Amino acid sequence: MDLGCLRLSFVATLATFLFFHDFCACQKAAPNYSFMHNATAAQPVSYYDYIIIGGGTAGCPLAATLSQNASVLLLERGGSPYGNPNITNLGSFGAALSDLSSTSPSQRFISEDGVINSRARVLGGGSCLNAGFYTRAAPYYVREVGWDERLVNESYQWVEKVVAFEPPMRQWQSAVRDGLVEVGVLPYNGFTYDHMYGTKIGGTIFDQNGQRHTAADLLEYANPSGLTLLLHASVHKVLFRIKGKARPVAHGVVFRDATGAKHRAYLKNGPKNEIIVSAGALGSPQLLMLSGVGPADQLKAHNITVVLDQPLVGQGMSDNPMNAIFVPSPVPVEVSLIQVVGITQFGSYIEAASGENFAGGSPSPRDYGMFSPKIGQLSKVPPKQRTPEAIAEAIENMKALDDPAFRGGFILEKVMGPVSTGHLELRTRNPNDNPSVTFNYFKEPEDLQRCVQGISTIEKIIESKSFSKFKYESMSVPILVNMTASAPVNLLPRHSNASTSLEQFCRDTVMTIWHYHGGCQVGKVVDHDYKVLGVDALRVIDGSTFYYSPGTNPQATVMMLGRYMGVRILSERLASNGSK
Repeated sequence: MDLGCLRLSFVATLATFLFFHDFCACQKAAPNYSFMHNATAAQPVSYYDYIIIGGGTAGCPLAATLSQNASVLLLERGGSPYGNPNITNLGSFGAALSDLSSTSPSQRFISEDGVINSRARVLGGGSCLNAGFYTRAAPYYVREVGWDERLVNESYQWVEKVVAFEPPMRQWQSAVRDGLVEVGVLPYNGFTYDHMYGTKIGGTIFDQNGQRHTAADLLEYANPSGLTLLLHASVHKVLFRIKGKARPVAHGVVFRDATGAKHRAYLKNGPKNEIIVSAGALGSPQLLMLSGVGPADQLKAHNITVVLDQPLVGQGMSDNPMNAIFVPSPVPVEVSLIQVVGITQFGSYIEAASGENFAGGSPSPRDYGMFSPKIGQLSKVPPKQRTPEAIAEAIENMKALDDPAFRGGFILEKVMGPVSTGHLELRTRNPNDNPSVTFNYFKEPEDLQRCVQGISTIEKIIESKSFSKFKYESMSVPILVNMTASAPVNLLPRHSNASTSLEQFCRDTVMTIWHYHGGCQVGKVVDHDYKVLGVDALRVIDGSTFYYSPGTNPQATVMMLGRYMGVRILSERLASNGSK
């Protein structure tokens, strides 16, 4: 296969990271959740002990826990993940991310940095869309945050009984693992959910049949008589009592169903009853602003009544930059999502994904997932020039590639933290519209240096003896780096020295790994109990409260946090009732 063909194939083949077809297509049976309803069935006015906004990675375990001893309303703007093979089957991974329809479980957004990204719009949140890697936060992270270590461990175990599995290890992933060890990412720690320096095999939320298990599955723990779950319920604002109050008190929400009909839900009388926002790193700060809690000048510019001037809402936004090198393989490789991780001492995480001709197969041969010429991140056609004729030409060019062009895999690195931060602002008053977000990738030199060291480590793995079977002898690392640098992985301009300067390579080829966080950080917007500062009866519990992304993938910790805070809130409630 000539180098030109391989260069062109890179654009299509990066879809391996997101679009596989070789796994079991059997459907997992949907649970019989008697408490799950479409919001169109909701009463115009209703009352609960707790109202949770967002049925995502944190909201589901939180609702399941609180329902044991209280009445809970869980409001999810998206639909159910059950019965949707694009979510449930590993073989369709990426299809949900490439769906740009208004009913998609994924909502595309492009940061002001020019990096294409997605946010979840489905019960179960990001756990319905991600690559499935499951790993805990580091012990030092738990200590620094100030969580109770015993309860953290119990909460992780509560999650893992339902959603976590050991992945199968085959040849390509094993070669990456052995390559990491060979180049010095030590020690080798085997299979573990724990976060520790060295190389390890992590967990996955895909079971042995290739079926995804999500945060929505944690609702199996719920008390059906204590929970009401409404789908397609878009919350427009949190309502506050202000008159006669020393501080604003949250006491209800306004939401609309799929027909646009307005509903109101209020808290029952009770000192411990609360509204909890778990709408994600974009949704939570956005909803606080739409409800009048945020930077006063920004709220006034959108004609939003200021309940509390809180200039730190929407600040501290971060997204872990991801950079990857594609390695074409002279031999077939297994289809795999992320299973191995190298946790380095210098602050970069090395991971990998692979597949053989994974752009082929049904139902849509070589559609390339979210990276297709039709809609995707890696299209050679700029977004404003995606005419039907231009798209058709790009698709025909990819169809001309030989099957071997699609063999291979990616070795990627994610920067720990990161240190660089940005901000989020409202675009409109519509909660269904994306806010404007800037992540400022590599603004801080420390992040850039970690990327350079990470890419350097990937280069050593590619050249290692352990990995030699899966690399063309004629393709040097500089050729592979140059191929990667020439691919349009984002909307940023290219530079001629990107293949010779790793600093420029990192800047030019930065992508997201969907681990964005911040906007409602602890100590700035919420206190250590996740109560919103300056108002009463309102908390934020999700990844928007994080300063740094925990572990190599945050989903385990976000699910844990939902359970952890549910247990704490209930214990406070029971203690209060017992003291009466």
